Amino acid sequence: MIWLVLGVVIWSGVHFIPMAARPLRSACIARIGEGPYKGLFALSLIGAIALMVTGWGQVAQAPVYAAPAWGRAALTPLMLLAFSLFAASAVPTNLKRMLRHPQLTGFALWAGSHLLANGDGRSLVLFGGLGVWAVVSMLLLNRRDGAWEKPEPLPWSAELKPVVGGVVGFGVVFVAHAWLFGVSPAPM
Repeated sequence: MIWLVLGVVIWSGVHFIPMAARPLRSACIARIGEGPYKGLFALSLIGAIALMVTGWGQVAQAPVYAAPAWGRAALTPLMLLAFSLFAASAVPTNLKRMLRHPQLTGFALWAGSHLLANGDGRSLVLFGGLGVWAVVSMLLLNRRDGAWEKPEPLPWSAELKPVVGGVVGFGVVFVAHAWLFGVSPAPM
C-alpha cells in the first residue's frame, strides 16, 4: 500500500507547487530554468503514476465499506459526464460560464463515481486521495487567481465538441478498461 499512497502524495504535491507554493516554483525556475523545471514536473508525474499503478497491483482487494448496490450502474453515466467535463476544459464552451474548473470537476466526478462502485481499501486510497486532490486544487486555484471572470456567452453549438470528445474518450477507455486496468467497466 505504501507505493500507492506515495504515488498519490507525489501527484498531489507536485501539482500543489504552482498553485500554493509559487515562490518555490519561481526559485526552482530561476535556479535550473523553465525547460528543466517542466521536465522535472513531467517526470515527477510519470513517476507518481508508475507508483500508483505498481501500488494498485500489489495491494489485495480488502473491503472497507459496502458500496451501494446502484453504485456500479451509476458509474457509466457519471463517467460519461466526467469525460465530457474533462473535454470541455480544452475548448471554448458555455459550460465554462457555469463551472470555473471543468477539468478538475470532471476529475473529482471520476474519483467519486469510482468510490460509489468500489468499497475496497486500495480504491479508497487511490480514488479518495485523488478526489480530495481535485477538490483542494479547485480551492487553491480560486484563492490564487482571485475573482472569477466568466467568459462571454457562445452559441449552444459550442457544447457539441466537449460532448463528442467526452463520448469518444469514454468509449476508448470503456473498451480498453479491462485490458488496461484488469477490471471490466460493464455494469453487472
